[in-house]
Amino acid sequence: MKKTKEVNKSEIETNLNEIKIISYAMMEKKGKDVVSLDLRRINSAFTDHFVICNADTPTQVVAISDFIEEMMEKKADRAAVRKQGRENGFWIILDYTDIVVHIFKTEQRLFYRLEDLWADAVKTVYEEA
Repeated sequence: MKKTKEVNKSEIETNLNEIKIISYAMMEKKGKDVVSLDLRRINSAFTDHFVICNADTPTQVVAISDFIEEMMEKKADRAAVRKQGRENGFWIILDYTDIVVHIFKTEQRLFYRLEDLWADAVKTVYEEA
């Protein structure tokens, strides 16, 4: 039986604030279809949250990734513990341990369909105000 992780209110507020920073950075750099998935109630999940978006070109994918990193360091004093995919710009992953960010080139997002793989997660859609 899997032991559930106890999460205090402060951790939840911190995660929500960081997800807002990430989603803002995605939208600011014209990321499309920005969503977050809350994975905390899924026993097989290896993180608490995914934040996902896509862009039409590898250059834009890299620009979104760079801006997320800049904003997270500036506003949340956090650096990604792992990064992957920057060299090709098709699918960049930024791992903040409790939040994993996925920035896809549009075709790759349609192919991998992460939201469908994690369909049991609570999904939040972000739109510009």
